[in-house]
Amino acid sequence: MASSWDQVEEAAAAVRRRCGALPDTAIVLGSGLGDFADTLLDAVAMPYGELPHWPAAKVVGHPGRLVIGTTAGKRVAALAGRAHVYEGHSLATVVFAVRVMGRLGVKRVILTNAAGGINTGFAEGALMIVDDHMNLIADNPLVGENDERFGPRFPDMTEVYSKRLRAIADEAAAARGVAVTHGIYAIWPGPSYETPAEIRFLRMAGADAVGMSTVPEAIAARHMGLEVLGISCITNLAAGVLPEPLDHNHILDTTTRVRGAFISLIEGIIERI
Repeated sequence: MASSWDQVEEAAAAVRRRCGALPDTAIVLGSGLGDFADTLLDAVAMPYGELPHWPAAKVVGHPGRLVIGTTAGKRVAALAGRAHVYEGHSLATVVFAVRVMGRLGVKRVILTNAAGGINTGFAEGALMIVDDHMNLIADNPLVGENDERFGPRFPDMTEVYSKRLRAIADEAAAARGVAVTHGIYAIWPGPSYETPAEIRFLRMAGADAVGMSTVPEAIAARHMGLEVLGISCITNLAAGVLPEPLDHNHILDTTTRVRGAFISLIEGIIERI
């Protein structure tokens, strides 16, 4: 499926018909973090399968629905689930939802994910504000013919993750008593977890956390001129940091444990935007 202008417009029109007041902020919820969508008030929920051209979310921990509602007095869109490259999707498909959000008039997007901690100072359950990223999947969602209606041919990526939104996140964390850290997020293609040798390579390159999402969406969002904030939940320490094997169920257990802090942080950010 191509992320064509017409397909994005058709999906955006379908959402407009159902959602009532349009959101200013969109939140993409990573593995195990979809519970935030259930906290929205006056909410309209739309399963992805009911929206034209929308890719299904098939990974455990990704419910696969768009929920538009209110939190902290602000209208937001929560995307509970996303498409991943490792599922066989093209990058155009992976960024489709973010493109739709941009065409709905969303001004900013908060991209969340479950990530492995490379920085040995991180503990399981830490919440990391993403300061920058490394694209290590050898592809880019902007490859191919550029549609100027989405954005320019060569968008600047000097500040992918908004300094303003990062400062707001720090203020919200301090006000809510939620501990946060900062770092660099690297995307790895997956679906196999990284080897200890690959983690050593990423650490030497300067990465603090690694995951299998977020970067393509951030690039597409900046292409469209949206402000971006990234938040990683460090659900496990990466391969080789500890002797235990990695397991997706453990990741979901960790996100369940930090659910309250994560929701509080997001609510605090939204009320300050």
